[in-house]
Amino acid sequence: MATAVVPKSKIQQSLALYQSSIGKKYVVAITGALLFAFTVGHMLGNLQIYLPNAEEALISYAKLLRTSMEVLWVIRIGLLTAFVLHIVTIAQLYNLNRSARPQAYVKKTPTVSTFASRTMYVSGPILFFFVLYHIAHLTIGNVHPNYQEMNPYRNLVWGFRQPLAAGFYIVAMSMLGAHLTHGVWSMFQSVGFNHPRYTPLIRSFATTAAAVISLGNISIPVCVLLGIIGKDVV
Repeated sequence: MATAVVPKSKIQQSLALYQSSIGKKYVVAITGALLFAFTVGHMLGNLQIYLPNAEEALISYAKLLRTSMEVLWVIRIGLLTAFVLHIVTIAQLYNLNRSARPQAYVKKTPTVSTFASRTMYVSGPILFFFVLYHIAHLTIGNVHPNYQEMNPYRNLVWGFRQPLAAGFYIVAMSMLGAHLTHGVWSMFQSVGFNHPRYTPLIRSFATTAAAVISLGNISIPVCVLLGIIGKDVV
């Protein structure tokens, strides 16, 4: 006697897709795209510190972000969820790849892979802990030496006058650059943009974008330490 086949719900179909390798790659690509867009916007907001009226510009920027706290918290929770899902899914893909090749290479000599691709599984967790520190340092202010609510200019200057904090930011942004160099290119590969005509352009875009974001963010603590920014803050 034939048995009836119960159709799967949308949730069951989504979970089944996520369990597959291709589904996980799509999740990594989508969450990576969201985080990349946020990273670009966040950098552009912070680079207002170079404007002639930097303090006023950054205060206006902070007020704009807090126009609706409900919306702001929805965005924050969404970004944090995307970030955690991104890290967890990459770790799952790593385990899938290892289980598919249980016997390690006798001698592993990287030929095609780059430094960025080989450090993806290291840079991800480092950036996760950096985000937690960044929130505590410049968003909440509970590990900041002289935090002042709604004054991001002053908080950036005081925060980066501490060499250890500035050094950690510089290292983390260097890791972010390496992560983005491979991650942005891999994001396009995961969704099928893999063609000899497009691949060099995508690699160039990924490398350029990663360098701009990394160096743009690194320039702020460096300029604070050198006294180029924030000499007027006491």
